[in-house]
Amino acid sequence: MSKALLKFIRLSPTKARLIARKVQGLNAEFAMASLSFMPNKGAKYISNAISSAVANGGFEPSEVVVSSCRVDAAAVLKRFRPRARGTAGRIRKPMSHILVEVAKPKSEEA
Repeated sequence: MSKALLKFIRLSPTKARLIARKVQGLNAEFAMASLSFMPNKGAKYISNAISSAVANGGFEPSEVVVSSCRVDAAAVLKRFRPRARGTAGRIRKPMSHILVEVAKPKSEEA
């Protein structure tokens, strides 16, 4: 099993988790191919994390599966926008940490 961790990605964890759920349990090669056709911003980051995890373990993408794809919340950039009557409205710009683990399928190990 090998891991890859991308930290402080300027993407909401909520949006990234929608994509992370779709690739869990898939073959790494199939997951990267399907992510390349998704229009979401997070698909590119998760695809990069999968390819890094495959390379970290020295595997071929066709021989491993995505055993875990986790998205955690990171720091939040806080910005302010002027509003009516001299007040200010808060803008939150969330970031996320993406952790991907790839492993050989269970049937081949036993």
